[in-house]
Amino acid sequence: MATTASIVKDKGSASLAPRRARQIARLLRAVFGVQRLRAGQQEVIDSVLAGRDTLAIMPTGSGKSLCYQLPAALLPGATLVVSPLISLMQDQLDKLQALGITAVQLNSSLTRAEEDAATARIAAGGKLIIFCTPERLATADFLALLAGAPPSLVVIDEAHCISQWGHDFRPAYLEIAAALRALGRPPVLALTATATDDVVADIRAQLDAPKLHVVSTGIYRANLRYGVIQVTNAGEQQDTALRLLRETAGTGIVYAATVKAVVDLAARLEGLGESVTCYHGKLAARERKQNQALFMGGERRIMVATNAFGMGIDKPDTRFVIHLQVPANLEAYYQESGRAGRDGLPADCTLLYFQEDKRVQQFFLAKHYPTADELAAIVAVARELPATFAFDALASGLPELSDGHLKVCLKLLKDGKLLRQDRRLGYRLKAPSAGSPTYAQLARIYVDKQERDRQALEQMVAYAQSGFCRWKLLLDYFGDAGDFERCCTCDNCQAPPALATPIDLDEAAGPCIRADAAPSPPPVPPIAVGSRVRVPRFDIGTVLSVAGDQVTIAFPEETTRTFMAEFVAPA
Repeated sequence: MATTASIVKDKGSASLAPRRARQIARLLRAVFGVQRLRAGQQEVIDSVLAGRDTLAIMPTGSGKSLCYQLPAALLPGATLVVSPLISLMQDQLDKLQALGITAVQLNSSLTRAEEDAATARIAAGGKLIIFCTPERLATADFLALLAGAPPSLVVIDEAHCISQWGHDFRPAYLEIAAALRALGRPPVLALTATATDDVVADIRAQLDAPKLHVVSTGIYRANLRYGVIQVTNAGEQQDTALRLLRETAGTGIVYAATVKAVVDLAARLEGLGESVTCYHGKLAARERKQNQALFMGGERRIMVATNAFGMGIDKPDTRFVIHLQVPANLEAYYQESGRAGRDGLPADCTLLYFQEDKRVQQFFLAKHYPTADELAAIVAVARELPATFAFDALASGLPELSDGHLKVCLKLLKDGKLLRQDRRLGYRLKAPSAGSPTYAQLARIYVDKQERDRQALEQMVAYAQSGFCRWKLLLDYFGDAGDFERCCTCDNCQAPPALATPIDLDEAAGPCIRADAAPSPPPVPPIAVGSRVRVPRFDIGTVLSVAGDQVTIAFPEETTRTFMAEFVAPA
């Protein structure tokens, strides 16, 4: 991640000046109806009120919103919240207005009269919370409006979207650093539920915040019970999903990787009389909104969706999330499965793993990234424009490039110091210096990204095939494991591959809590690469590799799985 000194794990509340502490306590009780702050919230709020750039990495349901709502009530001016989803803004706006807190939103969902009213309220200045999309923040008119009374704090929600290494990267987020400079560089609070080491470093770089104070409370949520079910064909995959839906009470979400899979499963469920609706990007906006309302309001028990049904979905009583197909990486899987159990009660997160689904994600990963030729073409077009030019003028000269793709290319050129953005978000070419990178060197960044995406998919597949504690695997991936050993609730803790019946949790309490309390494992005979071995509940396979206590085995039908060595025996 970043250096150890800059990553602050929650170790209790920092002391506050008595007057400020009394203000916070009064606001918590009188406005927010909260008696005390949760883990991490105090430290984030202290950091924000001290004027420091802050990144809060806190799991879903841990109260990230309060980390800006409370400071907004104490800071002298407006608080600007940059959010990727209009539906999320509306939800937050409704909650704030119910609390008596002044808040407005500016986005494409508003009527002309509503937008005029919001603009007038922003122009009046004073203490309020303003919600906008990153696309709106990038417009010169909106920045000019804010410049009359610059915000005291800028909040970036779903901050992993700002990182080119993040699983849900959005080009519009690349404009935020320039917008911050145009506003006089107010303090920033970035919020996310997940961030790997690379993503944290990239958020710091993209925001130009070298002293970014990172508060991480960890990703572990003890109420989530993870499990993977191996299936051998698409028919078995759908049948297994139907069985789980019949056996599992309460409301929940089924995620699928493709629109076709969503439509097919939703139609089958509806034909069986299930209370179901669906959500995907090919539905009309009105139908998506209606279907989301049916599920969120409890009129439908099951939502079948692609990952378009994502950020901002806050239905606390969601009792299960089923992934019909494997996601692209563990970050996406954690974010999506984490929509279960936000009320703190037990919830099930189940992945149905069919090895052929890996090819679906490989297809999605075959994206078109910036090339050296495209960067050269952009510079050539820019040279024909006035010295300072607008994005639209450049885009009109490059009709073959989408706006999103062009923004990514422009960010590469800015990073290479071949282009700059002025305070009104106009662009100007810069003469290359002796040390300037070549176009090929700049494009190499996204060649590396493709390789990282490929590796991330392999890690997702390894999770699905592993015999280790599911939570341990997730915590290891995010660098958050510490001395955590096993959760005692996932499928592999309940029934390790070598055992036909569930383990006795009373006897296994030590190992489930900390590694240093675990009894020594029994001796395991040496396992040679290339030898034939047997694993209970699986067929005979051939050992591909041995790494410590992990053995990777190839089974018939090109299936590869990794097990703990103690569960592997000579064939």
